[in-house]
Amino acid sequence: MKKLSIVDIANHLNVSKTTVSFILNGRAQEKRIGKELVERVQKFVDEVGYKPNSLAKSLRTGKSNTIGLMVEDISNPFFSAIARLIEDRAYKNGYKIIYCSTDNDTLKTKELINMFRDRHVDGYIIAPPEGIEDDINSLLKQGMPVVLFDRHLPNVSTDCVEIDNLFSTYNATKHLIQQGYKNIAFITFASGQTQMQARLQGYRNALSDSGYKPAVLEIVFNQNEDLILAPIANFLKKNKKLDAVFFGTNHVGTCGLKVINNLGIKVPSDLALVSFDDYDVFKLFSPPVTAIAQPIEAIADNVITVLLNKLNTSSRHISSQSIILKTDFNIRASSKHR
Repeated sequence: MKKLSIVDIANHLNVSKTTVSFILNGRAQEKRIGKELVERVQKFVDEVGYKPNSLAKSLRTGKSNTIGLMVEDISNPFFSAIARLIEDRAYKNGYKIIYCSTDNDTLKTKELINMFRDRHVDGYIIAPPEGIEDDINSLLKQGMPVVLFDRHLPNVSTDCVEIDNLFSTYNATKHLIQQGYKNIAFITFASGQTQMQARLQGYRNALSDSGYKPAVLEIVFNQNEDLILAPIANFLKKNKKLDAVFFGTNHVGTCGLKVINNLGIKVPSDLALVSFDDYDVFKLFSPPVTAIAQPIEAIADNVITVLLNKLNTSSRHISSQSIILKTDFNIRASSKHR
């Protein structure tokens, strides 16, 4: 069955399409349209099950009441937990969320931003890959509210919610040194993103302060897990002197645990472990893994609060802010001295 338009309804009832539009948009009283006519239009609309086209409506009102949320990978526990909390808060405030994964792919992210533009989303929440500075700056020029989280882009001036990555890894590396570990490796994904660079720097600074040498493995991210497991296994086999390993993300950490199990490495007697991004797998591993926990509720809460403030048109011109949140360090048996 062909979807009815406002024109079809107007023609059928022999009234002007402007009148029908006012009635459907709840403006009948304001436009002094007679009660009888309003009832006639409403009755017909109910009978035919007419639903207004939300895209057309957003063109008229300038608002779609949707927010575009772009994360690195929606299946990652860190991003899915944040997306869920943001969605709940947004929904309570009359907004729906459309989300997608960028896979840290610059071209894919540019295409997704264009898709959101076509959908007339009211605002953007983005964990940005590198190389999309121009796209975000052009959104900002158009007056679109954009909140970045998890990392920032050095040449983009907009609101951002992050954690103190450098202090978090510095502090956790110091903990390993205080426990008597000297040959500490850092295994992470190869990335120029600000949060990944800061984590690596925190680790390097802590070792440098104690006069120890760094041992870093940077793995090129791949959807195929075998291509992450193999470099970790080779690295651990080659560097027999290591007495501790620090994983830079939860994804690297879980891959690392699989390798450690396969190689029969005993934790912490052969190798102490610490990971970034605490979650259930680390608590359930035997022995439980020491991990840095990001304040997921606080991140989600700050992100959506900042965006909702910007969406209230009166406060569109608030100057952008950079919010840096603290992490928790959960010490468990994997890093206790042997």
